[in-house]
Amino acid sequence: MKRQTLLVLGLTGALLILELGCRRNISSPVSEDALPAPPWFADVTEAVGLDFVHDAGPVGDFFMPQQIGSGAALFDFDGDGRLDIYLLQNGGPKGAANRLYRQEADGRFRDVSAGSGLDIAGHNMGVAVGDVNNDGRPDVLFTQYGGIRLFRNDGAGKFQDVTGEAGLSNPAWGASAAFVDYDRDGWLDLVVANYVDYDPTWPCFAPDGQRDYCNPGTFRGRASKLFHNLGSGSGVRFQDVTAESGLGRLVGPGLGVVGADFDGDGWPDLFIANDKQPNRLWINRHDGTFQEESVVRGVAYDGMGQAQAGMGVALGDLDGDGLEDLFVTHLTEETNTLWRQGPRGFFRDETVRAGLTVLHWRGTGFGTVLGDIDQDGALDVAVVNGRVSRGPLLADPNLGPHWGRYAERNQLFTSDGNGRFRDISLENAPFCAAANVARGLACGDIDGDGALDLLVTTISGKARLYRNVTPRRGHWLFVRAWDPLLKRDAYGAEVRVTAGGRTSLRRINPAGSFLCSSEARAHFGLGAASRVDRIRIVWPDSTEEAFPGCRADRSLQLCKGEGTTP
Repeated sequence: MKRQTLLVLGLTGALLILELGCRRNISSPVSEDALPAPPWFADVTEAVGLDFVHDAGPVGDFFMPQQIGSGAALFDFDGDGRLDIYLLQNGGPKGAANRLYRQEADGRFRDVSAGSGLDIAGHNMGVAVGDVNNDGRPDVLFTQYGGIRLFRNDGAGKFQDVTGEAGLSNPAWGASAAFVDYDRDGWLDLVVANYVDYDPTWPCFAPDGQRDYCNPGTFRGRASKLFHNLGSGSGVRFQDVTAESGLGRLVGPGLGVVGADFDGDGWPDLFIANDKQPNRLWINRHDGTFQEESVVRGVAYDGMGQAQAGMGVALGDLDGDGLEDLFVTHLTEETNTLWRQGPRGFFRDETVRAGLTVLHWRGTGFGTVLGDIDQDGALDVAVVNGRVSRGPLLADPNLGPHWGRYAERNQLFTSDGNGRFRDISLENAPFCAAANVARGLACGDIDGDGALDLLVTTISGKARLYRNVTPRRGHWLFVRAWDPLLKRDAYGAEVRVTAGGRTSLRRINPAGSFLCSSEARAHFGLGAASRVDRIRIVWPDSTEEAFPGCRADRSLQLCKGEGTTP
């Protein structure tokens, strides 16, 4: 492939050199002298021109969908190598429209919503990003209270609503969604976690007799939806296979969803986090059907045998054993749960052993990320919080008298590399000190310096962008696993990087967290290792390739078919 060189000026003023081709390097040396002291994040929302304010609609009638909030996506919609931002609104058909922000060469964001096709109003919930027609451009899907919308990326900043012609219909309350090629035919399929069968005429009250948002147990749950991508060369077409796949057999108040190979057979399975009901783990049977096995595999309940209020979902290998562990956020009165995997395909609750019950404060967790924020080689945990039932009123003019009763502080935990965590929320005032009614949390490298930054959405408040300023960050590597035949990121691929005597595992898929889509590249913190020894990728079709090592502190684009057989 012909190589081209592109010069980009990042937020730090550093000149980044991008080599465009199948193997792409981004050089950005780590400079400890240039990094500030703790905390780990700086709020750069205003500095980069992000001026989004979430519209939740009127609050007087306690309309339940408005308390679930809206999500966001970090993705490069125009292919210029910089992450852009898409933010959803929840004010209804007559409310504010969703907004698309393009990142400019100077690191600032410009609102390009008008005329993009994505400036849609409604009760918009979760967003998923994926190239559904394999044309090399990422498409956008978002769920709604009572609907679903798919927009094809036609290039030049234009998106076309193809929901009808694609055969997508979900007249339910959709929450999180994910693209996953469950039948490994090369076309991205779609799974949607549906919530409850809500009746807006049903009034609900807090224990003190005051009006409040309804508890999800008031209403019957809905079955999650599965849509099969038919892969036609003449347009985008999906088929609703919820019934024949088996997912339609069980209902539940689904909020979070993630697709991954949970049992190690090379086929993607589906995990659905349910609100106050047992979670679902749908194991892929390779014939278009799924078997629900959450109880036998240990993720239906917590270690006390209780069904908690599952919201956000994150996957990651927390102890370096080559097996992905599962983290799910819960209510303030509960405990977020860490299920450790081992042996392969089976999980156990190790929340207490991991130190995740030793907290500076509690919160109702929604969006969550497992990412190596300080780049020491171990995954850290970020959680954004906000209540769903009335609490003490916080006298904060930014929250007001209504949402001031639902605000809580976010949380941040650092890992020791052996699967134990320490709460460092008190040391991270920019991200954790101010109370908010947070819902979405997406991560990605916004400014091209090799570190993970965070985007947070809040109900009836500003979206906040936090730049990673962690002091003494370790070395890093980004890997984009690209399938040139399909012309898209290889969703579901497992990437293993060995450096400094340690092998780390990451999975290519931007879905997870809550209502959000993050950057699709795999990020590796390398600690003191200045060189990568080797890289191995297990592609979605289970073929495996090895790629040579390289210097650290760069981004690679590795193409299927260009590696060697291990």
